Amino acid sequence: MRFTRALSAAVLLLGLAAAPAAADSSPSASPSGDGDAPTTAGTSFRTATEFEQGQAATANGAAGDYLYWSFPADAGQRPTVKATVKLPETHAAQTWRVDVYDGLRRRQACQWGAQARTADAGASSVELACVLRTVRAWTEPWANDPLPGTYYVRLTAVSVPTSDLGVPVSAEVRVESKDIGGAAAVDGSLAEPLVPGIAVTSGADQGDEDEKGAVLSAIEPEDGWSSGWWSDRWVWSGIGAVLAALAGIGGYALTRGSGRPSRVPPGA
Repeated sequence: MRFTRALSAAVLLLGLAAAPAAADSSPSASPSGDGDAPTTAGTSFRTATEFEQGQAATANGAAGDYLYWSFPADAGQRPTVKATVKLPETHAAQTWRVDVYDGLRRRQACQWGAQARTADAGASSVELACVLRTVRAWTEPWANDPLPGTYYVRLTAVSVPTSDLGVPVSAEVRVESKDIGGAAAVDGSLAEPLVPGIAVTSGADQGDEDEKGAVLSAIEPEDGWSSGWWSDRWVWSGIGAVLAALAGIGGYALTRGSGRPSRVPPGA
């Protein structure tokens, strides 16, 4: 009976522990509407227009321009950047490309997706996509792994005939992320996310009043930046511990025998 009660309690704990794991494995939440989505784009890293994941950032420009946007990505997320360029009715063949850079302005390679495409003459639009690697909470200094912080999107035409330079185009960029969870967890985290102005602002917090006016990027994930120490690996470790305890209790119950031997002397 004691074994049955212990088994029931362990199963209950196992169910409670598995619940947050299921929640962590779901895709990350993103705004359902575009809200105050920007309608302009920057022309450099410093002037990149900020937007949130889930929003559709739009901008009007011209063939040959460099269009820049920025968005936040946290540890455990695998962002997918999608861009659509609408072209004028008449134009020659054009090749468009989307590139993504991290907070250190290192270009991040795409795992898959049509990062560059050629629009045939007369095509009404061209669609691009780039699926990044999973953002890591920490990495070696020599590695090029994506780290939490601000990411920059650069959209431009890399091959445009001279006759088409300056023709008006319109672009739309959207970013969605999948939450990978504990499968991408690492032992360590950055002291601060790679966000423009974070170093200057941190120095100001330590007492440098002259730097209080430093401008920090206004964008961050909905739930704030993760600390880097929590992941659903802790949940599965707890489940493993519960299963090990159950195995120990079950083994003891099967091998302990019928109890202590009788103290009554033989033949009494």
